[in-house]
Amino acid sequence: MVDAFSRKVVGWAMADHLRTELVLDAVGMAITTRKPLAGTVHHTDRGSQYTSYEFGKALRSSGLLASMGRVGSAFDNAMAESVFATLKTELIYRRSWPTRHELEMEVFSYLEGFYNTRRRHSRLGNLSPTDYENMRLAQNEVCA
Repeated sequence: MVDAFSRKVVGWAMADHLRTELVLDAVGMAITTRKPLAGTVHHTDRGSQYTSYEFGKALRSSGLLASMGRVGSAFDNAMAESVFATLKTELIYRRSWPTRHELEMEVFSYLEGFYNTRRRHSRLGNLSPTDYENMRLAQNEVCA
C-alpha cells in the first residue's frame, strides 16, 4: 500500500500465493502503522483478493472506504504500479536470488531502509517520502 500524499510504502507483504491473506497482511500493516482516520480511502485494482468478503470486512472494521479501479484501466493504480516497477528495476532484476528468504530480506531492507527513508522523488521536491512527511508535519506545527 502506498500513501498517495507522500508516496511512502505503508503496507506490504510477500507470499508464494495471491490469496486474500496476502492483502490482509499488507492492509493490516498499513492500519497498524498509520492508524488512518475513518473515511480514508483505500484504492485497489480488481483482483479477487480485493473483492473478497474478508478484505471488505477488514476495511469496514477499520473505518476505511473501498475504492476500486475500472476494468482495463492501468491509470487507476498508477502510483502503486510505479512503486512495483521501481522495486523491480532497482532491486529484483539486478541479480539472481538463491532463496526466497534472501529476496524477502532484501525487499524489506529496500522498502524500509532505502525507498521510504532515502530514495529521492522528483514529485516530492527531491525528498524521500519520510523526509517529505517530516517537512510537512513541521510546516503544519509552525502554522498551528
